[in-house]
Amino acid sequence: MDADLRDAAERWLTDDPDPVTRAELRALLDAGDEAAVADRFAGRLEFGTAGLRGPLRAGPNGMNRAVVRRTAAGLAAWLRRTGGSGPVVVGYDARHGSAEFAADSAAVLAGAGLDARLLPGPLPTPVLAHAVRLFDAAAGVMVTASHNPPQDNGYKVYTAGGAQIVPPVDAEIEAAVAAIGPLSTVPMSYAYTVLGDEVLESYVDSVARVPRTEHRRIRTVHTALHGVGAAVLRQAFDRAGFEPPEPVAEQAEPDPDFPTVPFPNPEEPGALDLALALAERTGADLLIASDPDADRCAVAVPAGAGWRPLTGDELGVLLADHLIRTGRTGTYATTIVSSSLLSKLCAARGVPFGETLTGFKWIVRAADDLTYGYEEALGYCVLPDVVRDKDGISAALLVADLAAALAAAGRTLPDRLDELAAEFGRHSTAQISVRVDDLRRIADTMAALRADPPGTLLGRPATAEDLLPDADVLRWRAEDVRVVVRPSGTEPKLKAYLEVVGDPAALADLRAELTPRLSSMS
Repeated sequence: MDADLRDAAERWLTDDPDPVTRAELRALLDAGDEAAVADRFAGRLEFGTAGLRGPLRAGPNGMNRAVVRRTAAGLAAWLRRTGGSGPVVVGYDARHGSAEFAADSAAVLAGAGLDARLLPGPLPTPVLAHAVRLFDAAAGVMVTASHNPPQDNGYKVYTAGGAQIVPPVDAEIEAAVAAIGPLSTVPMSYAYTVLGDEVLESYVDSVARVPRTEHRRIRTVHTALHGVGAAVLRQAFDRAGFEPPEPVAEQAEPDPDFPTVPFPNPEEPGALDLALALAERTGADLLIASDPDADRCAVAVPAGAGWRPLTGDELGVLLADHLIRTGRTGTYATTIVSSSLLSKLCAARGVPFGETLTGFKWIVRAADDLTYGYEEALGYCVLPDVVRDKDGISAALLVADLAAALAAAGRTLPDRLDELAAEFGRHSTAQISVRVDDLRRIADTMAALRADPPGTLLGRPATAEDLLPDADVLRWRAEDVRVVVRPSGTEPKLKAYLEVVGDPAALADLRAELTPRLSSMS
């Protein structure tokens, strides 16, 4: 094994506080597994606008207690340098390592002299985001990898006001993390506060007020996909006056191995199979799915002889339309990769509209009077004053309210989509997602697409727009056609977002046209 690599690994071992990851790295060294050790030391898991996210393993290029303590120390140093006032709230989900990472973070923050407050157990990400606003906190930390595979974990940071960080704060915290010396010099204190039920009670009381109508007759099925959303969603539905959803029993309790799904993401094929079967058996009116940290919401509805999942764009526009029709004022916002229908709806209704780069960290900053925001990846912010981020539980309540109101009039969610299509044209959207093992392939493909953009889309003359340097995004347009291409911010994927206005069948043609170009990464 390379001498420098072995030396780096031995030095890491002396600093690692976790006997589990020490044993893992020692076994690799003893076995002479240079490739595995080199991978763990290929770089440092860097802190960006999505925080940290990576595989659970030893070394600086993984999620482990040494990396988390160092990150918490960097966050504490940044808060002290910038004069952040107020407590720092730490939350966590039920993934492997989440409880330990959260407790270590609270101890490091307390050791730095900060008022660290730890949520009392595994809870949804929106509860942590609410806590930042509730306590007027200087920052919040959420230990979660959201809908990533079970071998991953992550670390999100919220700043004062309850929104996730944006540049240049991410780079400033990353610099502070890089400047931390040996962990033996990082003070820790276990005098942090473990909170009680006050945050959850405040959150549930707040979101239970989200319904806009008096209608409550709706039969729902819910899957938590082995995450932390089941109990909180059930409480919220009960407090809002709805019959609690029928849970998918096999997926209702937290399980960090996510045994019944290939990926714990409601967008992935097969993730909703158990929920769809239960909805069919029980004659439900609505299916709701949460992702593991319950900040996203997926919906399916009866359609003919089966069920149809709504796209994020369909649900996003339905919720916006419902809020507008029931008198909610303020700015409605979405991102450059979401459907263009929301902008047309807002223009027709005389409602302010905002468009941002991808991610809720941008959506919630779209306007001072933001009243609603959504992104096509099943994220919805329906109560910005309560949660300044996406929130799958309050979104679930709002869609139940809409579905119940429509049902009382003998109509359905697809009926309302048809009415919007008659007014604005049928806006069909889809996504091409290409997962890679080597991130350099994504950079190479983006460079190739910049050098040779398509001249036509569906046979119609196309124009190309490059959003660099503001964002690594390409946008192509033709008549009634739009394509946006970007690297994923959280997973090793290249994504293309497709939109066709008019005949939905043209969407399949557009996918067939673009897939070979995107998949043949050199």
